[in-house]
Amino acid sequence: MANSKRELFLKRRLRVRNKLRKMNSGRVRLSVHRSNKNISVQLIDDVKGVTLASASSLEKDLGITGKNNVEAAAKVGTAIAERAKAAGVEECYFDRGGFLFHGKVKALADAAREGGLKF
Repeated sequence: MANSKRELFLKRRLRVRNKLRKMNSGRVRLSVHRSNKNISVQLIDDVKGVTLASASSLEKDLGITGKNNVEAAAKVGTAIAERAKAAGVEECYFDRGGFLFHGKVKALADAAREGGLKF
């Protein structure tokens, strides 16, 4: 039985998130969402249910509005690293959702690591 791309994505997202929750309880989650036109990331405290910091390619001050490429993802990664430091977060776990870890998602993760986040 052939599964649609969306069904496979949803299965992969649940699998990744459940494994991460078991291993990293009590830590802040760095959640990534990628669409065809933009990429966004949030630092989420699941215990309190609060978003601590966020960054997106939609923000005008980053200068990448409307672009969704590897360079834009890297700028979003450095922005979230700066905002995480301002919020007092140094360690988190990387929740890629159902997205594969290469290309834009990998560029965002590498830039966040270079900015000082540990995951």
